[in-house]
Amino acid sequence: MSERDGGGGGAVVRHARAEDLGRVVELVAEHAEYEKAAPPAPGLATRLAGLLFGAEGPGEGSYGRTGPDGGSHGQAAPAGGSHGQAGPGGGLPRLRCLVAELPDGSLAGYATCAPELSTWDGVAYLHMDCLYLTSTARGHGLGPLLMDAVRAEARALGLTEIQWQTPAWNEGAIRFYDRLGATSKEKRRYTLPVDPAASALVDGE
Repeated sequence: MSERDGGGGGAVVRHARAEDLGRVVELVAEHAEYEKAAPPAPGLATRLAGLLFGAEGPGEGSYGRTGPDGGSHGQAAPAGGSHGQAGPGGGLPRLRCLVAELPDGSLAGYATCAPELSTWDGVAYLHMDCLYLTSTARGHGLGPLLMDAVRAEARALGLTEIQWQTPAWNEGAIRFYDRLGATSKEKRRYTLPVDPAASALVDGE
């Protein structure tokens, strides 16, 4: 938590590293349970490793610390960070994962994001797919700190807007996002499974 909660030194939001993947998968499972969704399929750590790191490896940048008042002081990651910068192969990671690390080294939350396209606007934006904090980590300034880090990702990529969604019943999250000055629209999210075998058959006809 923050120093005011006896954390001793404040929490840090940084890019996830390969050694964090086990804990990130645990947080993803907690997040899915919290949102009353199915648990992640086996092998998630392996799939995330390819999306997050690929051949270039994880970034080492950190964005800031919660201050004594629990507020956030966002900082751009140093030059060694992975956001907005090409790796040895010249490409950028498809997905970015930011983790909230407590003073004891444990991870209490995460946010993931990736660039997407808006047809209506004809421009790219940053889609924040997930933002989650464990129940004991909420209300201590880590949410704003994670959002500051996501904003830094958008700036590093030259993107001017972030979009995301949250369940309509999640009143706490809605209040948090409203306080940030974010706006929302009423929409439903649909999921349609696709059979790869059937798709291949159609393409081959």
